[in-house]
Amino acid sequence: MTTNSDLEQLKDLVSDRAALLKNLEYADTAPLLMVLVHLGGDAAWLERIGQHIKGPWSFHDETPGTLKAEMREAVADVLESYVATGRALPTELPMDILPQMLKACTGQVVPEEYFPLINEEIDLAGTDPKTVQWREKPTPEKLAAFNVLVVGAGFSGVGMGIKMQEAGIPFTIIEKNDDVGGTWYENTYPGIGVDTANHFYSYSFDNNNDWDHFFAKGDQIEAYIKRNVERTGLRKHIRFSEEVLSLRWDEASLMWHAEICRKDGSTYQATANAVVSAVGMLNRPKVPEIKGLESFSGPAFHTARWDHSADYRGKRVGMIGTGASGMQVGPAIQNDVANLTIFQRSPHWAMLNPLYFETVTDSKKWVLNNIPFYTKWFRFQLFWSSSDTFHHNLKVDPNWPDKKHTLNAANAEVRKQLEAHIAREVGHDPELIRKATPDYPPYGKRMLRDNHWYRMLTKTNVDLVDLQIDHVEPEGVVTSDGTLHPCDILVLATGFETRRMLWPMQIKGRGGATILDRWGDEDPRAHLGITVPEFPNFFVIYGPNTNLSHGGSAVFHSECQVRYIMQGLRELIETGNAALEIKPEPFWDYQEKVDAAHRDLVWSHGGVTSWYKNSAGRVHAASPWRLVDYRNLTEVFDPAEYEFTPAAEA
Repeated sequence: MTTNSDLEQLKDLVSDRAALLKNLEYADTAPLLMVLVHLGGDAAWLERIGQHIKGPWSFHDETPGTLKAEMREAVADVLESYVATGRALPTELPMDILPQMLKACTGQVVPEEYFPLINEEIDLAGTDPKTVQWREKPTPEKLAAFNVLVVGAGFSGVGMGIKMQEAGIPFTIIEKNDDVGGTWYENTYPGIGVDTANHFYSYSFDNNNDWDHFFAKGDQIEAYIKRNVERTGLRKHIRFSEEVLSLRWDEASLMWHAEICRKDGSTYQATANAVVSAVGMLNRPKVPEIKGLESFSGPAFHTARWDHSADYRGKRVGMIGTGASGMQVGPAIQNDVANLTIFQRSPHWAMLNPLYFETVTDSKKWVLNNIPFYTKWFRFQLFWSSSDTFHHNLKVDPNWPDKKHTLNAANAEVRKQLEAHIAREVGHDPELIRKATPDYPPYGKRMLRDNHWYRMLTKTNVDLVDLQIDHVEPEGVVTSDGTLHPCDILVLATGFETRRMLWPMQIKGRGGATILDRWGDEDPRAHLGITVPEFPNFFVIYGPNTNLSHGGSAVFHSECQVRYIMQGLRELIETGNAALEIKPEPFWDYQEKVDAAHRDLVWSHGGVTSWYKNSAGRVHAASPWRLVDYRNLTEVFDPAEYEFTPAAEA
């Protein structure tokens, strides 16, 4: 039933119809159409407007202005009818017409297999369907006897803490930095931002209507994480400026023993029934092994450790690397430096999105904040536009003739569009086209957003060098042809230690096995990316083969993993067992499925060298699954896949 506050808000909304209609002019057509049909029930609108929506982004809308105006009038009528009758707003999806609604919203047919996922993501009732409920609520004494140690207070660690706090499970989060945010706290380089539409790159249980950009900058994302910490009172559970050095499973007590280092260098011991690693893959900068790097006379630093005391204005800056961070740094500093020399090992594909530079106006925020369910449908539209719709581009067609540059017909069409975009942006300069165009298929590395990277390459103070670096001297970088490129500052946009996952923590499991013993230096494996044999009650968020590379939101995957882990913790606490451990059979069965899926996907392509795969060619970082697949794989924790150890009798 509609609450009094909801009813009063609706009354205020419709009290000035002219103002309401004026504000509705700033609404995107597709989500507003969904609100109209959902609240009004008149499916005829779907055909009238849906035929003008050619795709899931707002810029795919070709609806005539007169028809939009008519729709806005209808929305005002529907809202007024709810106020007049006092009816409750419907908080369930209209399943009878949902397929037609989704097609009109996205301009595409949305398969039925997505309906459970869509119900969770839209969450009309605001109850967070992903939240794990107790089947039989434990006594306070039983809960107090079980505690969890979480490593890391970024997006995943905070999300895990919020869900454990809701369930009443005692926990402590250890964070090496002096505040929350994880990678969004550590990375402060110029131009930092997200390449996923951030109304989707956020917790499904906390929609944020106040983003200033459709692709938010780093400071706003960090502020969003902090907001959730303050909103939930989570800060009291976090120990800042402390780092987990080692974890050891004690088979006598069936507990994890942690050695933790404080900021002053002193250490202390802590115990926990379970450990959740939420450190992710992108938290330990990778410094390249370049001869003479230490001899450079000027400031040299990694993008993830940006030296803000090094003033780059008017200086000659050398930047090594052209991945996601490099592509953001370059255009952000180009206007201010005397010269920017970019050392490129291999180019990346970057796609244009017209919303990348757009701000979310106050008028747009008003619609998000005031029109019932508009935010929910807007979020779904972004989910669909930036996730699984690209997955078919990744698969190798065995009969495709040009497997070096493309994989299939759809992939070839994407390459054609990308090549045309690059050519336009660099003014059809043949040398820049050669340097900036990858020789591997689109999506071989994560598709980046073009933030004017290509047009920056045409500037007179920018040099793109695609020769191999031979060594570094005090005055600059020397390439394989013997040329010295003078530099005052060196920026290392060289990524992270993704192959050495969970490093440098020393983690010892049952029987003395260490993670290094089982994974080696570069072959991490986990069941569903979450659990590992011989490491009881140890869970990983953003673990092996969970990095989204075709699209989507890392937060979506994180929430899938949090739900799975919460079910595992529930199983332990409710049954009174002391430990659970993934059995070898389901573990290896899953590894075989992952490897088999990757054999037909672009990241296994022989011409692609990336941090997704190890030196043996095995893809260990990227997920081969569509988002709907991973959601289904992790929806239910199956106790039959685990070996349980009962608690020792007192």
